[in-house]
Amino acid sequence: MGPGHQELPKQPIEDVQHVIAVGSGKGGVGKTTVAVNLAVAMASLGHKVGLMDADVYGPNVPRMMGARAEPMAAGEKIEPLIQYGVRVMSMGFLNPTDRPLIWRGPMLHSVVQQFLRGVNWGRLDYLVVDLPPGTGDVQLSLLQTAPISGAVVVTTPSEVSLEDARKAVMMFRQVRAEVLGIVENMSYLIAPGSGERIDVFGTGGGKRTAEEMGVPFLGELPLDPAVRVGGDTGNPIALRNGSDPSAAAYHALAETTINRVRETGGPQGPSMSIED
Repeated sequence: MGPGHQELPKQPIEDVQHVIAVGSGKGGVGKTTVAVNLAVAMASLGHKVGLMDADVYGPNVPRMMGARAEPMAAGEKIEPLIQYGVRVMSMGFLNPTDRPLIWRGPMLHSVVQQFLRGVNWGRLDYLVVDLPPGTGDVQLSLLQTAPISGAVVVTTPSEVSLEDARKAVMMFRQVRAEVLGIVENMSYLIAPGSGERIDVFGTGGGKRTAEEMGVPFLGELPLDPAVRVGGDTGNPIALRNGSDPSAAAYHALAETTINRVRETGGPQGPSMSIED
């Protein structure tokens, strides 16, 4: 990129107080699982929450939220589905078949903007946006035009995942989006019967990476078969009460994330300068 800077206006999304992006440097780290359970946990805490599935190539939010209906038109806008108290929009609702979508940059930008401003989100405290993995067109289209209050970066303890998490942090910094922190998914497995903690993918990597990058560490999420079953059946683990250890981990993540947004004071703000 050349010298100079480009002024990118970030227009507020009507009645949406905070936009939280959930991203990762690579696939396979459970990013959508984190986004879905984060949104459900926030709603269970009494907040008005929306969940926007921006992963247009692999929209898994409908399955994980157990929502399959077709959204209806509301005047000139699309009415999102409501599931578990969360307002939800996904390309999976509009393209329910297994037919792959082959889109290029301008088309991706168009659908992201349609989801941001063409959906009747209503009055929301938090709009959680599940980004595609990586650092491509969809991510940049969203981050350069939407007033992001902050981003949550999802990783696993493995070195490969941590390396890509660093890239995700740098992407958010490049577009002046506040990094709320790194959360380590699949951190450990509790062995059935013995209760022994097994560090399947290593240990401590997420916290160490957060310290190296100078961003907060948002906590560890367990590798639990019940989390996978909940996602496959459309019953997110965060629906369970706090006595369930895995559900408690997501409720703690929701509280920590909300506190981070309050600390950073990240309401939808004015235009920002993005260096080329």
